[in-house]
Amino acid sequence: MEKKIRQLLRYLQIEYVAVWVLPLLLVALYETGVMTEGAYAGDVRMDYVLQTVGILLAVGLIPLSLRLFSLSLVKNVKQRSLPEALKSYRRWSEIRTGMLVVPVLVNLSFYYLTLNNTGVLCAMMALSASLFCVPTRKRMLDELDLVKEENEEPAL
Repeated sequence: MEKKIRQLLRYLQIEYVAVWVLPLLLVALYETGVMTEGAYAGDVRMDYVLQTVGILLAVGLIPLSLRLFSLSLVKNVKQRSLPEALKSYRRWSEIRTGMLVVPVLVNLSFYYLTLNNTGVLCAMMALSASLFCVPTRKRMLDELDLVKEENEEPAL
């Protein structure tokens, strides 16, 4: 079981790193000219629509991703056997990570399409929120209730 926990933690850490690497790749694509930037820079209506969608995505998905995970943790993950709990924990962690990476990538794209700084600010909000989701062994064991006391070994 210890091996499965280490493997799960490794997967979650790789996925978390991807949350930070994907925006860097997107920025590199726009900055090198591979993707067109400023396509809607002069279009006021499209600028308004894209910025509104970006803001609503950020304002909606950031708190939802943080709160939904804690609700699903209590209702779904903690009530299962350990192997099932690990699978469910991974699924819900991936959903939370996905809900945080969507506003980052969408808002960065909207920034480069409209050249309006609102997209960058919303993307930075989502990236900052991802700092609350850093996958560590201690956090995972605490969230799965596998550690009883500070001095005790994990209840595997």
